[in-house]
Amino acid sequence: MTTTLRQLSYVVALAETAHFGRAAERCHVTQPALSQQIRQLEEICGSPLFDRLGKSVRPTPLGRELVERARPILEQSAELDAFLAGQHERPGRTLRFGLIPTVAPYLLPRVFPGLQRELGDIVFAVSEGRTDQLLDALGDGTLDLALIASDPRLQRPRLSSTPLFADEFVLATAAGEATTDPVPLADIDGQRVLLLDEGHCFRDQAIAACSLDPHERRRTFAATSLSTIVEFVANGQGITLLPEMAVRKETSGNRIRIHRLASPGARRMLRLVWREGAPFGAIFEAVADCIRRCGTDAAAASSA
Repeated sequence: MTTTLRQLSYVVALAETAHFGRAAERCHVTQPALSQQIRQLEEICGSPLFDRLGKSVRPTPLGRELVERARPILEQSAELDAFLAGQHERPGRTLRFGLIPTVAPYLLPRVFPGLQRELGDIVFAVSEGRTDQLLDALGDGTLDLALIASDPRLQRPRLSSTPLFADEFVLATAAGEATTDPVPLADIDGQRVLLLDEGHCFRDQAIAACSLDPHERRRTFAATSLSTIVEFVANGQGITLLPEMAVRKETSGNRIRIHRLASPGARRMLRLVWREGAPFGAIFEAVADCIRRCGTDAAAASSA
């Protein structure tokens, strides 16, 4: 038996996610299929590549060495595939498109119909992930495009990006809370601010906007979605910053009250990112143009 690129990509994904289910989701396969390929590779090696620790896994010393050797091989394979695909005007396969979870539910309903209308001959496979997960997937070739809200040049080399549009922040409080608009960032009570769980770039941006101490012991509550935070805010358990694109969806039913921030306020810049030297640069730019138009319309609708 010989080792396949598919097996190597599964090993790298499992090492980076430390979870069979998340690794399978990243690789767009079922968990049993991924587990079977990992077992076959372990049979070839004659030794376990991962220690199974309940719901999580971690590489053995042999597994760590294999992952380090596999990464450059997968990168070179992705570059070769990109070169061959670049000999055609349009991609001959599905384009894998990842978005961060503080963007996907608010922007996709506006953007996806536009992509289908303007680039109808291209099939997109859409997934969600945190920024570091998306950038890792771009690096190992399991994603073609990613929409993030930070500058990838500060985190990863060999990536190209184009800015899309700025997404302003607003303050969300309980509906009955008296607050005078616009609200200066310096007046926000940092002890009441509810934040997303660690690993979300929006958490870091909210901490920076409100000048919070990231190392300060805060409330034990940390949400994995903006929708969860909004429910706590609506029940008077705190306040939070929201991206403007989320306002329309998260404020239905007048459960919370939205306050504008005093100038200069705070915002995030959304960016479309892909591997440096990818062959479909013109198509990626067309995707970016479509997102800019649809995203501007979405922001206008949310603020209306």
